[in-house]
Amino acid sequence: MYLLRSIALTSIALSLTSTCLAAEDPEVQALLDQLKTLQKRYEQQQKALMVLEQRLRQVEERPQQPAVAARSPGRQTATAGSGYGTALKQDEEPAPSVEHIYQEASGFFGGGTFSLEPGLTYSHYDSRQLFLNGFLALDSIFLGNLGVDQINADTLTLDLTGRYNLKQRWQFDINAPIIYRQTSYESAGAGGSTAQVTEETVTGDPRLGDVSVGVSYKFLDEGPGRPDAIFSLRVKAPTGQEPYGIKVDQVPGNNNLSVPEDLPTGNGVWSITPGISLVKTLDPAVLFGNISYTYNLEDSFSDISAQRGAKVPGKVDLGNWFQFGIGTAFALNERTSMSFSFSELISQRSRIKPDGQSWQSITGSDANAAYFNIGMTFAASDKLTIVPNLAIGLTPDAPDFSFSLKFPYYF
Repeated sequence: MYLLRSIALTSIALSLTSTCLAAEDPEVQALLDQLKTLQKRYEQQQKALMVLEQRLRQVEERPQQPAVAARSPGRQTATAGSGYGTALKQDEEPAPSVEHIYQEASGFFGGGTFSLEPGLTYSHYDSRQLFLNGFLALDSIFLGNLGVDQINADTLTLDLTGRYNLKQRWQFDINAPIIYRQTSYESAGAGGSTAQVTEETVTGDPRLGDVSVGVSYKFLDEGPGRPDAIFSLRVKAPTGQEPYGIKVDQVPGNNNLSVPEDLPTGNGVWSITPGISLVKTLDPAVLFGNISYTYNLEDSFSDISAQRGAKVPGKVDLGNWFQFGIGTAFALNERTSMSFSFSELISQRSRIKPDGQSWQSITGSDANAAYFNIGMTFAASDKLTIVPNLAIGLTPDAPDFSFSLKFPYYF
């Protein structure tokens, strides 16, 4: 069909050329010039269509790629609904931002075999407690003393995560954190008086936290009506400073305020965390969810007392916790994507057992920490990605906010 149209246009051009030569009409000459211009454009379009058809056949005949890469959101959204102008680039790599959506949501990286991910996280926790010593008169006037306790805790974590991806099906990783902590304790109401306010700051030098290793297996590939499904198992070792046996001293001049001599960087016990993650591509977005359960192993310690001058050996049964999350991610352009998610951690109450005594529950050790997360992924290059994330605490047990910045580099 393209050839017949070209021949027809050529015939018209020849006839007009003859007419122009015979009559030398300026109007005919102008029409002839326009026709030649249109004919050139038509020939260029025809060549472009032929090239695209040939490239499309090459893409259709190309062998199927590994499971994660073939089912990754980048390869599904690059040609439909992505809005990046990639509809005519079906044989090229997907937009980096779309590719990394899947990596962040599922934990798998689609392009490489090994990755290193340095990260920096800052968390802030602010707690205030008001206590009253007196009585309420006339239902509106408080007569007595007021006491105010305030805790400001800041934590800075520098960690390094290494991941190894085996055949887009298995993934092994290890994470090692270095933790710096500083906590300020403030109390008013010493001796029943509100005139005195005391503040004490405790700083923990940067030290190694709890190192963890994990393995993940993708046991279900995404298809019509079903998501990608990944099973994970993580083991955390008590390599950080344990919180048991740290002595608590009263601040001179204020009998309402006692502070610890040091700040821990770990839980002090081994823990095992199985979990399942689900990822579903709904062009141009990705939906993801995860659920996990952490079992903390019971352990014995030479000292579990916080009292100065006392050494009490015993056992610690740290409360297990249940965690889940759900969210969505979508691409903004070829290199940038954004995600929103909700996560919650519910912890059971912990127990201690001093030698020769029965188990005792620790009041206030159970917790419910919920977060709203806002994340972004920026593909700085084909191998380097920048991932900032802001977690906003929604419950009193959660930090007020945490901001992290990670730099995954894929080999």
